Amino acid sequence: MTEGRTPAGRITISERAIATIASRAALGTYGVVGMSSRNLADGIAQMLVRDPHRGIEVHAESGQIRIEAYVIVEYGTRVSSVAHSVANSIRYQVERMLGVPVVDVSVHVQDLRVSSVD
Repeated sequence: MTEGRTPAGRITISERAIATIASRAALGTYGVVGMSSRNLADGIAQMLVRDPHRGIEVHAESGQIRIEAYVIVEYGTRVSSVAHSVANSIRYQVERMLGVPVVDVSVHVQDLRVSSVD
């Protein structure tokens, strides 16, 4: 959890809330067609629960936020460019909404997907 102090009191932001912001930022990035799990066991568990934070892991320790994103990229796009865009989008959105700096965003491309064959 990330905490902040104000004159009115304490603000606590859960890792799930940060994951929601990061997930929406990743899915809104050009070239990303979906989110993936880190491994098969996590994927099965998340499918059963329908976790909206699928593919995002947040590590918030001592006021520092580290985010790992597991994405599925559109076949035919430049994978490195999409990965950089995902990292930049996540960092920007989280920092803009929370006002807390993101130390690291790691993007793991788990798969490529062909959308449609014309």
